[in-house]
Amino acid sequence: MKISMTNKRVALITGAGSGIGRASAIAFAKTGSKVIVVDLDPLGGNKTVQEIAAIGGEAIFMKADVSSVSQVEKLIQKVIRRYGRLDYAHNNAGIEGEISKTADCSEENWDKVIRTNLKSVWICMKYEIRQMVCQKFGIIVNTSSVYGLVGSERGMPAYVASKHGIIGLTKTAAIEYAKSGIRVNAICAGPVNTPFRKRLVSKSNEDLTRYPLERVAEPQEIANAAVWLCSDETPYITGSTLVIDGGLTAR
Repeated sequence: MKISMTNKRVALITGAGSGIGRASAIAFAKTGSKVIVVDLDPLGGNKTVQEIAAIGGEAIFMKADVSSVSQVEKLIQKVIRRYGRLDYAHNNAGIEGEISKTADCSEENWDKVIRTNLKSVWICMKYEIRQMVCQKFGIIVNTSSVYGLVGSERGMPAYVASKHGIIGLTKTAAIEYAKSGIRVNAICAGPVNTPFRKRLVSKSNEDLTRYPLERVAEPQEIANAAVWLCSDETPYITGSTLVIDGGLTAR
């Protein structure tokens, strides 16, 4: 099924220098959206821009630490100065942090993961929503995880807490701004073939037979869901959590 979207909209993707973020940026570009590629890594971010240009899309790279209020505020200001609006936002930036049990998790790791994964989503929505309220339109997708729904035996307390928090934040914002023409949803991705997963697997063993489909997802599969949630096919979906995990949490 071809996804229907209004052409020439503006989409901002965080953590777009690799993995799900890069796939999402490319997927939005394929719909005709103008894409803002946001990442701390200029090399990765500009590679994403180059890949979009290669398929005839339009994208620019903007470097920003999305856990910084001042940098995100300036980021959104630059987007509005350039394009005059912001229609879609996929808040996707995140890290896995250290692998350690709750009692062994360091305060430094806790603070870094919560700041990068959860605080950043709140900061991004803070400024994205302000612009979208002015437009009386906007759609936001936040990347959570299956670990936003269940606990982890791997030993990732900060990561699990951050991903649970994203779901609560998503639901709250969806309720608050529904009458302002804004929709907010979350994606709970299971294992995905990204650099993030490769780092995680290197720290622990992984048995693919524990997943009903016995494979991990490709980044494009998650990106397609983000685009679908922003499409003309989903006007009644807000405050929802879309689980894409190959059946992992169905057990």
